Amino acid sequence: MATPDYQAKCTDNSDIATILSSEGVEFLLSSEGKVPLSSCYGKKICLYFSANWCRPCKAFTPQLIQLYNSLGNGGKELEIIFVSFDRDDNKFEEHFKCMPWLAVPFDSNLHRRLSDKFHVDRIPSLIPLSSDGISIEEDLIGLIEDYGAEAFPFTRKRREELKAIDKAKREGGKLEQLLAHEGRNYLISRDGRQTPVSKLVGKTIGLYFGAHWSPPCRSFTAKLTETYDAVMSSSSASSTFEIVFVSTDRDLGEFEVNLGVMPWLAVPYQDRATRQDLCRIFDVKEIPGLVLMGPEGRPVAANGKAVITSYGAKAFPFTESRIGELEAALREEGEALPARVKDRKHEHVLKLDMARGYVCDWCQQQGRFWAFSCDVCDYDLHPTCLEIPDN
Repeated sequence: MATPDYQAKCTDNSDIATILSSEGVEFLLSSEGKVPLSSCYGKKICLYFSANWCRPCKAFTPQLIQLYNSLGNGGKELEIIFVSFDRDDNKFEEHFKCMPWLAVPFDSNLHRRLSDKFHVDRIPSLIPLSSDGISIEEDLIGLIEDYGAEAFPFTRKRREELKAIDKAKREGGKLEQLLAHEGRNYLISRDGRQTPVSKLVGKTIGLYFGAHWSPPCRSFTAKLTETYDAVMSSSSASSTFEIVFVSTDRDLGEFEVNLGVMPWLAVPYQDRATRQDLCRIFDVKEIPGLVLMGPEGRPVAANGKAVITSYGAKAFPFTESRIGELEAALREEGEALPARVKDRKHEHVLKLDMARGYVCDWCQQQGRFWAFSCDVCDYDLHPTCLEIPDN
């Protein structure tokens, strides 16, 4: 997705005819033929700069069509005018034939002048023409990708309203508002069982964002499963913890393969809206991602993935106070170890290092946190494997 950094010049939409006619445009095009410029009066107008050769444009155009049709069916007065960046008339016609809105007739010189007028330096770009339009730093393409038709009428005020709604859902402590959607009030497990979202209220929840196609996700799934099984094996914690998988898989088949190795619940793959909403609400920019939420339904750890990777089940219930206890114990452990030491199994002096993960060269087992390491060669030793020579 292209992120425009243009400085949009906003104007009253009744002036669109004046703007276009001043550039020599006598009419607009629709799927049925020529349309007078006056047909835009009284509507919210957006100029859509796009091209048939542009992959991000091809990806975004279907979403824009869905929004346009949805608003039209709902009686919202929106008109989009396509301004082509195509290289010739044939490519323009091929691109425009899938669009339900209007277009400026193909003229590469005209399109260049319009893109200069509205400071468009990359595509796709969608420019709202209104006095309270999107401000300089805002991205209308991104707003629509995030919110769809809910973004209308594309004003700064509307963006702020939507952000406030997201914040209320993120911090409001109402799990059912986050995980249920339009008649679906359940989550699914790998055996097809449905669990009501209401059963999760009052539990510590991990929202796990991942995909089967991602090797780091597959690796983290194994670590998260180990943590999950350890927590659930404790009679005191098993009834107070659950993980919910939020898939970013490419298709249903990948999702089913992914869920097949997971012992927890998932948002149904078919509920794309909820999956996208959760990614946006919790600002998930990369996978794997893990959001840990306390019994009150609010986030309790800033980086769930790091917490699980570092401490595993020991960190349950993943609160800041529990993480603080573990970090304090870790510091105390390090303070009790020598800073430098000679081991009878190795020729060089070893120094105490903090290492989040390593393999001990003596016992060949995974180590974490404290290690005795060699500055001369690539050698690491568990503190428990240390053998100090007799004086």
